[in-house]
Amino acid sequence: MFIVNSYTIAVILCVVTMLCWGSWANTLKMSPKGWEFPLYYWDYSLGTVLLALIFGLTLGNIGEEGRGFFEDLVQADTRWLGSAFLGGIIFNLSNLLIVAATAIAGMAVAFPLAVGLALVIGVVVNFIAESKGDPLILFIGVGLVVVAIVVNAIAYRKLPSGKGGTSMKGILISILSGIIMGFFFRFVAASMSMNFTSPEAGKMTPYTAVFVFSLGLFISNFIWNTFFMYRPVEGEPVTYADYFKKGNLKIHLIGLLGGIIWNIGMSFSLIAAEQAGPAISYGLGQGATMIAAAWGVFIWKEFKEAPRSTNWLLFLMFLFFISGLMLVIIARNV
Repeated sequence: MFIVNSYTIAVILCVVTMLCWGSWANTLKMSPKGWEFPLYYWDYSLGTVLLALIFGLTLGNIGEEGRGFFEDLVQADTRWLGSAFLGGIIFNLSNLLIVAATAIAGMAVAFPLAVGLALVIGVVVNFIAESKGDPLILFIGVGLVVVAIVVNAIAYRKLPSGKGGTSMKGILISILSGIIMGFFFRFVAASMSMNFTSPEAGKMTPYTAVFVFSLGLFISNFIWNTFFMYRPVEGEPVTYADYFKKGNLKIHLIGLLGGIIWNIGMSFSLIAAEQAGPAISYGLGQGATMIAAAWGVFIWKEFKEAPRSTNWLLFLMFLFFISGLMLVIIARNV
Protein backbone atom coordinates (compact mmCIF):
# COMPACT_ATOMS: atom_id res chain seq x y z
CA MET A 1 0.00 0.00 0.00
CA PHE A 2 1.07 3.58 -0.56
CA ILE A 3 2.43 5.02 2.70
CA VAL A 4 3.53 8.59 3.48
CA ASN A 5 6.92 8.65 5.23
CA SER A 6 7.48 12.38 5.87
CA TYR A 7 5.64 15.17 7.67
CA THR A 8 6.13 17.51 4.68
CA ILE A 9 4.30 15.18 2.31
CA ALA A 10 1.63 14.63 4.97
CA VAL A 11 1.06 18.40 5.14
CA ILE A 12 0.80 18.56 1.33
CA LEU A 13 -1.86 15.84 1.40
CA CYS A 14 -3.70 17.75 4.14
CA VAL A 15 -3.65 20.88 1.95
CA VAL A 16 -5.17 18.84 -0.88
CA THR A 17 -7.78 17.65 1.63
CA MET A 18 -8.51 21.27 2.50
CA LEU A 19 -8.98 22.14 -1.19
CA CYS A 20 -11.22 19.13 -1.82
CA TRP A 21 -13.39 19.61 1.27
CA GLY A 22 -13.75 23.31 0.52
CA SER A 23 -14.58 22.87 -3.17
CA TRP A 24 -16.90 19.88 -3.55
CA ALA A 25 -20.03 21.95 -2.78
CA ASN A 26 -19.47 23.87 -6.02
CA THR A 27 -20.98 20.84 -7.73
CA LEU A 28 -24.17 21.48 -5.75
CA LYS A 29 -24.14 25.03 -7.07
CA MET A 30 -23.78 23.62 -10.59
CA SER A 31 -26.90 21.48 -10.26
CA PRO A 32 -29.89 22.81 -12.24
CA LYS A 33 -32.89 24.43 -10.61
CA GLY A 34 -35.48 21.84 -9.62
CA TRP A 35 -32.85 19.19 -8.82
CA GLU A 36 -33.28 19.38 -5.06
CA PHE A 37 -30.30 18.66 -2.83
CA PRO A 38 -31.59 15.25 -1.54
CA LEU A 39 -31.62 14.05 -5.17
CA TYR A 40 -28.12 15.45 -5.74
CA TYR A 41 -26.99 13.76 -2.54
CA TRP A 42 -27.76 10.24 -3.75
CA ASP A 43 -25.20 10.70 -6.52
CA TYR A 44 -22.78 12.34 -4.09
CA SER A 45 -22.93 9.35 -1.74
CA LEU A 46 -22.36 6.94 -4.62
CA GLY A 47 -19.34 9.01 -5.64
CA THR A 48 -17.76 8.57 -2.20
CA VAL A 49 -18.08 4.77 -2.38
CA LEU A 50 -16.73 4.69 -5.95
CA LEU A 51 -13.64 6.72 -5.05
CA ALA A 52 -12.95 4.66 -1.92
CA LEU A 53 -13.10 1.45 -3.95
CA ILE A 54 -10.81 2.84 -6.68
CA PHE A 55 -8.23 4.01 -4.14
CA GLY A 56 -8.45 0.69 -2.28
CA LEU A 57 -7.82 -1.35 -5.43
CA THR A 58 -4.96 0.89 -6.60
CA LEU A 59 -3.09 2.81 -3.89
CA GLY A 60 -4.19 0.26 -1.29
CA ASN A 61 -2.49 -2.57 -3.15
CA ILE A 62 0.78 -1.09 -4.44
CA GLY A 63 4.17 -1.46 -2.76
CA GLU A 64 5.54 -4.01 -0.33
CA GLU A 65 4.73 -2.27 2.96
CA GLY A 66 1.55 -2.63 5.00
CA ARG A 67 -1.40 -4.89 4.21
CA GLY A 68 -3.20 -5.13 0.88
CA PHE A 69 -6.77 -3.81 0.62
CA PHE A 70 -8.63 -7.14 0.62
CA GLU A 71 -6.30 -8.75 3.17
CA ASP A 72 -6.83 -5.79 5.47
CA LEU A 73 -10.60 -5.88 5.06
CA VAL A 74 -10.88 -9.60 5.80
CA GLN A 75 -8.74 -9.48 8.96
CA ALA A 76 -10.47 -6.41 10.45
CA ASP A 77 -12.16 -6.91 13.82
CA THR A 78 -15.93 -6.35 13.94
CA ARG A 79 -15.46 -3.65 16.58
CA TRP A 80 -13.28 -1.53 14.31
CA LEU A 81 -15.39 -2.18 11.22
CA GLY A 82 -18.34 -0.90 13.23
CA SER A 83 -16.40 2.15 14.39
CA ALA A 84 -15.54 3.26 10.84
CA PHE A 85 -19.09 2.47 9.69
CA LEU A 86 -20.53 4.55 12.55
CA GLY A 87 -18.24 7.41 11.54
CA GLY A 88 -19.90 7.33 8.12
CA ILE A 89 -23.38 7.42 9.64
CA ILE A 90 -22.51 10.40 11.87
CA PHE A 91 -20.79 12.30 9.08
CA ASN A 92 -23.67 11.70 6.70
CA LEU A 93 -26.21 13.39 8.97
CA SER A 94 -23.93 16.37 9.54
CA ASN A 95 -23.14 16.65 5.84
CA LEU A 96 -26.79 16.59 4.82
CA LEU A 97 -27.37 19.43 7.26
CA ILE A 98 -24.49 21.44 5.82
CA VAL A 99 -25.79 20.89 2.29
CA ALA A 100 -29.16 22.18 3.46
CA ALA A 101 -27.47 25.15 5.15
CA THR A 102 -25.53 25.88 1.95
CA ALA A 103 -28.78 25.93 -0.02
CA ILE A 104 -30.26 28.40 2.49
CA ALA A 105 -27.33 30.65 3.41
CA GLY A 106 -24.63 30.02 0.81
CA MET A 107 -21.11 28.58 0.98
CA ALA A 108 -19.57 31.70 2.52
CA VAL A 109 -21.78 31.27 5.59
CA ALA A 110 -22.53 27.55 5.98
CA PHE A 111 -18.95 26.28 5.70
CA PRO A 112 -17.17 28.72 8.06
CA LEU A 113 -19.84 28.13 10.71
CA ALA A 114 -20.38 24.36 10.37
CA VAL A 115 -16.93 23.17 9.37
CA GLY A 116 -15.20 25.74 11.57
CA LEU A 117 -17.11 24.52 14.61
CA ALA A 118 -16.41 20.91 13.58
CA LEU A 119 -12.70 21.80 13.39
CA VAL A 120 -12.69 23.04 16.97
CA ILE A 121 -14.54 20.01 18.35
CA GLY A 122 -12.65 17.54 16.16
CA VAL A 123 -9.19 18.85 17.02
CA VAL A 124 -9.92 18.69 20.75
CA VAL A 125 -11.43 15.18 20.57
CA ASN A 126 -8.66 13.79 18.35
CA PHE A 127 -5.86 15.44 20.35
CA ILE A 128 -7.15 13.88 23.56
CA ALA A 129 -7.14 10.46 21.88
CA GLU A 130 -3.79 10.85 20.03
CA SER A 131 -1.64 13.66 21.44
CA LYS A 132 0.75 14.79 18.69
CA GLY A 133 1.91 18.40 18.51
CA ASP A 134 2.37 21.26 20.96
CA PRO A 135 -0.99 21.72 22.71
CA LEU A 136 -0.55 25.45 23.42
CA ILE A 137 0.21 26.40 19.81
CA LEU A 138 -2.40 23.97 18.50
CA PHE A 139 -5.20 25.37 20.63
CA ILE A 140 -4.21 29.00 20.03
CA GLY A 141 -4.62 28.19 16.33
CA VAL A 142 -8.00 26.66 17.02
CA GLY A 143 -8.94 29.74 19.05
CA LEU A 144 -8.21 31.99 16.07
CA VAL A 145 -10.52 29.81 13.98
CA VAL A 146 -13.25 30.36 16.58
CA VAL A 147 -12.79 34.12 16.23
CA ALA A 148 -13.08 33.76 12.45
CA ILE A 149 -16.36 31.88 12.89
CA VAL A 150 -17.78 34.67 15.06
CA VAL A 151 -16.68 37.34 12.56
CA ASN A 152 -18.33 35.40 9.73
CA ALA A 153 -21.60 35.20 11.66
CA ILE A 154 -21.50 38.99 12.20
CA ALA A 155 -20.91 39.54 8.48
CA TYR A 156 -23.83 37.25 7.65
CA ARG A 157 -26.16 39.30 9.84
CA LYS A 158 -25.33 42.39 7.77
CA LEU A 159 -26.91 40.94 4.64
CA PRO A 160 -30.21 42.63 3.61
CA SER A 161 -33.54 41.23 4.82
CA GLY A 162 -34.39 38.04 2.94
CA LYS A 163 -30.68 37.30 2.32
CA GLY A 164 -29.85 36.39 5.88
CA GLY A 165 -30.22 39.64 7.75
CA THR A 166 -33.38 38.60 9.62
CA SER A 167 -33.30 34.81 9.27
CA MET A 168 -31.37 32.59 11.68
CA LYS A 169 -32.34 29.36 9.95
CA GLY A 170 -29.10 29.02 8.00
CA ILE A 171 -26.96 29.80 11.05
CA LEU A 172 -28.78 27.36 13.33
CA ILE A 173 -28.59 24.48 10.84
CA SER A 174 -24.89 25.22 10.27
CA ILE A 175 -24.19 25.13 14.02
CA LEU A 176 -26.05 21.82 14.44
CA SER A 177 -24.13 20.37 11.51
CA GLY A 178 -20.82 21.48 12.99
CA ILE A 179 -21.49 19.96 16.41
CA ILE A 180 -22.33 16.58 14.87
CA MET A 181 -19.47 16.73 12.34
CA GLY A 182 -16.92 17.34 15.06
CA PHE A 183 -17.16 13.72 16.27
CA PHE A 184 -17.17 11.58 13.11
CA PHE A 185 -13.40 11.59 12.44
CA ARG A 186 -12.52 10.10 15.82
CA PHE A 187 -14.55 6.97 15.08
CA VAL A 188 -12.76 6.48 11.76
CA ALA A 189 -9.29 7.26 13.17
CA ALA A 190 -9.90 4.89 16.10
CA SER A 191 -10.53 2.03 13.67
CA MET A 192 -7.06 2.46 12.15
CA SER A 193 -3.65 1.29 13.28
CA MET A 194 -1.31 4.32 13.46
CA ASN A 195 1.56 2.14 12.26
CA PHE A 196 0.79 1.70 8.58
CA THR A 197 3.97 -0.26 7.77
CA SER A 198 3.27 -2.98 10.37
CA PRO A 199 -0.41 -2.44 11.18
CA GLU A 200 -1.92 -3.77 14.37
CA ALA A 201 -3.94 -6.97 13.93
CA GLY A 202 -7.69 -6.36 13.86
CA LYS A 203 -7.39 -2.68 13.04
CA MET A 204 -7.47 -1.23 9.53
CA THR A 205 -5.24 0.82 7.27
CA PRO A 206 -6.55 4.08 5.72
CA TYR A 207 -7.82 2.61 2.46
CA THR A 208 -9.97 -0.01 4.17
CA ALA A 209 -11.18 2.42 6.82
CA VAL A 210 -12.33 5.00 4.28
CA PHE A 211 -14.12 2.29 2.27
CA VAL A 212 -16.06 1.06 5.32
CA PHE A 213 -16.73 4.69 6.27
CA SER A 214 -18.13 5.33 2.79
CA LEU A 215 -20.42 2.31 3.06
CA GLY A 216 -21.75 3.71 6.35
CA LEU A 217 -22.38 7.02 4.62
CA PHE A 218 -24.21 5.47 1.67
CA ILE A 219 -26.32 2.96 3.61
CA SER A 220 -27.38 5.53 6.22
CA ASN A 221 -28.59 7.63 3.31
CA PHE A 222 -31.69 5.42 3.20
CA ILE A 223 -32.58 6.83 6.63
CA TRP A 224 -31.20 10.37 6.73
CA ASN A 225 -31.70 11.34 3.11
CA THR A 226 -35.14 9.78 2.88
CA PHE A 227 -36.20 12.05 5.73
CA PHE A 228 -34.84 15.11 3.93
CA MET A 229 -36.54 14.05 0.70
CA TYR A 230 -40.01 14.07 2.24
CA ARG A 231 -39.40 16.70 4.97
CA PRO A 232 -36.96 19.18 3.38
CA VAL A 233 -35.58 22.13 5.31
CA GLU A 234 -35.45 24.07 2.03
CA GLY A 235 -37.23 23.57 -1.28
CA GLU A 236 -40.01 21.19 -2.29
CA PRO A 237 -40.43 17.55 -1.18
CA VAL A 238 -39.18 14.98 -3.69
CA THR A 239 -39.68 11.25 -4.18
CA TYR A 240 -37.52 8.36 -5.32
CA ALA A 241 -39.34 8.48 -8.64
CA ASP A 242 -38.11 12.06 -9.11
CA TYR A 243 -34.52 10.82 -9.02
CA PHE A 244 -35.14 8.83 -12.21
CA LYS A 245 -37.63 11.18 -13.87
CA LYS A 246 -35.80 14.48 -13.39
CA GLY A 247 -32.21 13.29 -13.63
CA ASN A 248 -30.07 12.73 -16.70
CA LEU A 249 -26.47 11.57 -17.19
CA LYS A 250 -25.01 15.07 -16.87
CA ILE A 251 -26.90 15.81 -13.66
CA HIS A 252 -25.91 12.48 -12.09
CA LEU A 253 -22.25 12.97 -13.05
CA ILE A 254 -22.22 16.33 -11.25
CA GLY A 255 -23.27 14.65 -8.00
CA LEU A 256 -20.81 11.78 -8.48
CA LEU A 257 -18.04 14.32 -9.02
CA GLY A 258 -18.95 16.05 -5.75
CA GLY A 259 -18.64 12.79 -3.81
CA ILE A 260 -15.38 11.86 -5.52
CA ILE A 261 -13.83 15.25 -4.77
CA TRP A 262 -14.85 15.08 -1.11
CA ASN A 263 -13.58 11.53 -0.62
CA ILE A 264 -10.22 12.27 -2.21
CA GLY A 265 -9.85 14.72 0.65
CA MET A 266 -11.01 12.20 3.25
CA SER A 267 -8.64 9.53 1.94
CA PHE A 268 -5.64 11.87 1.92
CA SER A 269 -6.47 13.03 5.45
CA LEU A 270 -6.38 9.46 6.75
CA ILE A 271 -3.25 8.61 4.74
CA ALA A 272 -1.52 11.62 6.33
CA ALA A 273 -2.69 10.80 9.86
CA GLU A 274 0.27 8.53 10.74
CA GLN A 275 2.85 11.28 10.19
CA ALA A 276 0.80 14.31 11.20
CA GLY A 277 -1.38 12.79 13.92
CA PRO A 278 -5.18 12.68 13.68
CA ALA A 279 -5.73 16.08 15.36
CA ILE A 280 -3.46 17.99 12.96
CA SER A 281 -4.51 15.97 9.91
CA TYR A 282 -8.17 16.66 10.63
CA GLY A 283 -7.55 20.27 11.66
CA LEU A 284 -5.69 21.15 8.48
CA GLY A 285 -8.29 19.48 6.32
CA GLN A 286 -11.01 21.51 7.96
CA GLY A 287 -9.27 24.61 6.67
CA ALA A 288 -11.79 23.89 3.94
CA THR A 289 -13.82 26.60 5.62
CA MET A 290 -11.49 29.21 4.16
CA ILE A 291 -11.60 27.66 0.70
CA ALA A 292 -15.40 27.41 0.68
CA ALA A 293 -15.75 30.94 1.98
CA ALA A 294 -13.43 32.16 -0.79
CA TRP A 295 -15.60 30.42 -3.41
CA GLY A 296 -18.71 31.96 -1.91
CA VAL A 297 -17.28 35.49 -1.63
CA PHE A 298 -15.23 35.79 -4.82
CA ILE A 299 -16.86 33.42 -7.32
CA TRP A 300 -20.51 33.13 -6.31
CA LYS A 301 -20.69 36.74 -5.01
CA GLU A 302 -22.82 35.76 -2.03
CA PHE A 303 -22.07 39.04 -0.21
CA LYS A 304 -22.52 41.41 -3.16
CA GLU A 305 -25.65 42.96 -1.59
CA ALA A 306 -24.04 43.49 1.81
CA PRO A 307 -22.88 46.96 2.98
CA ARG A 308 -19.31 47.92 2.01
CA SER A 309 -18.28 47.79 5.66
CA THR A 310 -18.79 44.02 5.49
CA ASN A 311 -15.63 43.74 3.37
CA TRP A 312 -13.53 44.47 6.47
CA LEU A 313 -15.27 41.70 8.37
CA LEU A 314 -14.63 39.24 5.54
CA PHE A 315 -10.97 40.33 5.45
CA LEU A 316 -10.65 39.71 9.19
CA MET A 317 -12.36 36.33 8.81
CA PHE A 318 -9.78 35.17 6.25
CA LEU A 319 -6.91 36.64 8.30
CA PHE A 320 -7.92 34.78 11.45
CA PHE A 321 -8.52 31.54 9.51
CA ILE A 322 -5.14 31.65 7.79
CA SER A 323 -3.30 32.55 11.01
CA GLY A 324 -5.04 29.75 12.89
CA LEU A 325 -4.24 27.17 10.23
CA MET A 326 -0.57 28.18 10.14
CA LEU A 327 -0.33 27.64 13.89
CA VAL A 328 -1.93 24.19 13.52
CA ILE A 329 0.78 23.28 10.97
CA ILE A 330 3.60 24.63 13.14
CA ALA A 331 2.31 22.84 16.25
CA ARG A 332 3.47 19.43 15.04
CA ASN A 333 7.19 20.29 14.93
CA VAL A 334 7.53 22.57 17.97
